[in-house]
Amino acid sequence: MPENSESLEESCPSVSADAIVADHRRLVDYVGGGQDPDDPSDVLAMAMVLRIEKTVPPDRTALLTAAARAVALLCLDDRSAGDGPWASAMDEWCGARIRKIARRARGAQWAAAQEVPGVTAEEGVAWARAFVPGRVGDLDRRISRLQIGGTEVAGDLATEAPGAGVVLWTNPGLDMTVGKLAAQVGHASMLAAKLLTADEAVRWRLDECPLAVREATPDRWRRLLDADAAGTAVAVRDAGFTEIAPGSVTVIAEVIRKREQERR
Repeated sequence: MPENSESLEESCPSVSADAIVADHRRLVDYVGGGQDPDDPSDVLAMAMVLRIEKTVPPDRTALLTAAARAVALLCLDDRSAGDGPWASAMDEWCGARIRKIARRARGAQWAAAQEVPGVTAEEGVAWARAFVPGRVGDLDRRISRLQIGGTEVAGDLATEAPGAGVVLWTNPGLDMTVGKLAAQVGHASMLAAKLLTADEAVRWRLDECPLAVREATPDRWRRLLDADAAGTAVAVRDAGFTEIAPGSVTVIAEVIRKREQERR
């Protein structure tokens, strides 16, 4: 257990530092890859739902941030660790080819989605929910009937780096729908955990996984690719099933620490 874990748990008694450490270890050990099953219904995937109301749609940055945080919160949840009810599903999913599929919900659809096991994250007026992964063929009807398209919302991602913390940088050279990008930043939030120590992961989870989603400038993107090659950042490489070419780097996660920011 990390140092100061008892005091951390006191500040958020519903979350166990031991469980977070176990969940963090799973993400650190994750290597990706794996072969798809012959039957498409046997594919393991994490469903995500973005709340996009007609009357007051969310801002793009806030929605993507909520989506990424929802995935991170689920992956570092007590129920995903040890003998928790989600642990087996998370183990199987992380041992296969990682898939995420984002859908849109509003009104009663969104309310019904809250009844399906998962974690919801809020960012300002934006909401997103990530669900416990499982077979595509077994996806709850309340989720499977939701529309995959129609996720576009207004707003531009900022390009400046925050002062510190987890940052998910999107590729400036790729054009992706918000739904596609939500899945990509969700994957990046998982990979960002590889850049955290166990103690940092505990603190991050107890703080509700704060992070920033930004669009990299071309110059920064080149530096981030170099950082990924050096192991100081982690890139998401898409399998190319939808929208973009296989092997495309969609998002790069990095952790900016205050002392590093001071040197920039």
